[in-house]
Amino acid sequence: MSREAASAIASERRSRPCDEQDPTRPSLRRFLAVLIDPTLDQMLAYCAADPIERVFLEDAARRGYPRFRAVEGADGLSALCYFGANVVPSGRGCESFVEGTANRGTRMIIGNEAAVTELWDAAQQVMPRPREDRPGQPVYVIEEPPPGDSTGLRPATLDDLDILLPACAATHREELGVDPLKRDPQGFRRRTVAQIEEGRSWLWCENGTILFKAEASAWTPSAVQLQQVWVDESVRREGYGKRGLSDLCRLLLESTPAVCLFVRPENEAAIRLYQAIGMRKVGSYRSVLF
Repeated sequence: MSREAASAIASERRSRPCDEQDPTRPSLRRFLAVLIDPTLDQMLAYCAADPIERVFLEDAARRGYPRFRAVEGADGLSALCYFGANVVPSGRGCESFVEGTANRGTRMIIGNEAAVTELWDAAQQVMPRPREDRPGQPVYVIEEPPPGDSTGLRPATLDDLDILLPACAATHREELGVDPLKRDPQGFRRRTVAQIEEGRSWLWCENGTILFKAEASAWTPSAVQLQQVWVDESVRREGYGKRGLSDLCRLLLESTPAVCLFVRPENEAAIRLYQAIGMRKVGSYRSVLF
């Protein structure tokens, strides 16, 4: 073979999409439907059909995040997906989002269990093996203020950053198995500061100990989704979690119709807490972590 011919073949191989370079690797194209860049109105109409399951998608859409793709059905969107470090699919036909999921540095696929399952069934053929797969994560919601007394709960301020940052990192490590202060210390600090500045972080602290804290991962006119609910290890099982969460739910329900969250099914203590304040299960999430 001449040098010119070899060079032409090498150039052709480099120019092929990644799914065509290896004949043993399944093609992504067979999963693709016609995807659109949805408008804000289309996304809000879609999310309104299930404001608890789609609370993160609605929040991201309202905040102007541009990384959305959708499948259009006969009566509006049939599926919607957010693409960031986390990929969040929803709806029917989520296998259509496989190429966008596989061709990026995805850290997690998370969302409605049926939607994630549909996407992952296709994506697992072309993506690395995940480090963990968490199906069956119950989604809880509360719409009526729970009983209880007032606590020292208050919005976090930047003066709390020194005590709050390691607590948020500990919660992240417990929930996801990764220390964010080692993987991305500056980025994690920046996100923690943003949560405080946006009024999405609350804590109850006495004598330098966090008795309760939580953040809002999504906030829409219909619902607030909580994350990183945490009590310092030294004061657990003393009732602070129930009192703090009840107080926070009462506060949020003054202006928002519902408060929701999801939890790992093996976290029985957390599930007992959520049920004890009157939360009810309304759905199931799945997380695939890389």
